Amino acid sequence: MKKFSWAFLLLIAAMVLLAACGGSPEEDPTTDDAATSGGEEQDLLAKVQEEGKLVVGTEGTYPPFTFHDETGKLTGFDVEIAQEVAKRLGVEAEFLETQWDAMFAGLDAKRFDMVANQVGINDERKESYEFSDPYITSTAVLVVPKGSDIKTFDDLEGKLSAQSLTSNYAETAKSFGAELEGVEGFNQAIELLNSGRVDATVNDNLTVLDFLKQRPDANIEIVDESEDAAQSGLLFRQGSGAMVEEVNKALAEMIEDGTYEEISNKWFGENVLE
Repeated sequence: MKKFSWAFLLLIAAMVLLAACGGSPEEDPTTDDAATSGGEEQDLLAKVQEEGKLVVGTEGTYPPFTFHDETGKLTGFDVEIAQEVAKRLGVEAEFLETQWDAMFAGLDAKRFDMVANQVGINDERKESYEFSDPYITSTAVLVVPKGSDIKTFDDLEGKLSAQSLTSNYAETAKSFGAELEGVEGFNQAIELLNSGRVDATVNDNLTVLDFLKQRPDANIEIVDESEDAAQSGLLFRQGSGAMVEEVNKALAEMIEDGTYEEISNKWFGENVLE
């Protein structure tokens, strides 16, 4: 009985050892959480097509790019570009509005599939996000109250400039020595300028020209324009490669068949990509 017990115990121990060594496969490092997350981003295009909608983050307060018309309808150049892109992907564009400085966090949190809001393409952003091909080219202008002693960008040294703090224009103002007053968007910057609470704002030339066209009696003026043209693209999370490729195809088709120029002429009277 004792001999039988020892043999039985040795047999059990061997079975346990075999199970520990080969009973379950090692985890494939390519199937960890990080890879799964990456896979989700790679499947963004499939998700959008399955749901039949492209969720787009935008401000809705930045004419003529994204704003509400007199009927309350969301419209603008960026809105129409995004709608046309969605149409060519075979889905509907659904817009979620948020403040500029919350837009990147909203994209990170997957509230949006894409951002369409004049997001300037720069190296810093490209480290964290993916961009479509450029869909508009513009320049930065310096806007001040009429009669101001600020005449050039160099005069911004020590002055207070109203800016969306994460925008390219904030960087431009800061590069000339301006102190920054954070705002939620263009309209608030103009309000602060008109009330005398700031000295200047640096912003998109097309936006300012549109504002002056709508408000010719406004007590502001453009006094300087940057020599460097800036390009904007549609913004995506990292890893959205397949989606970005399809969006770029849609943009290329729009340019090729004249749809882009039609939208551009409607809002600006010229092709704003060239």
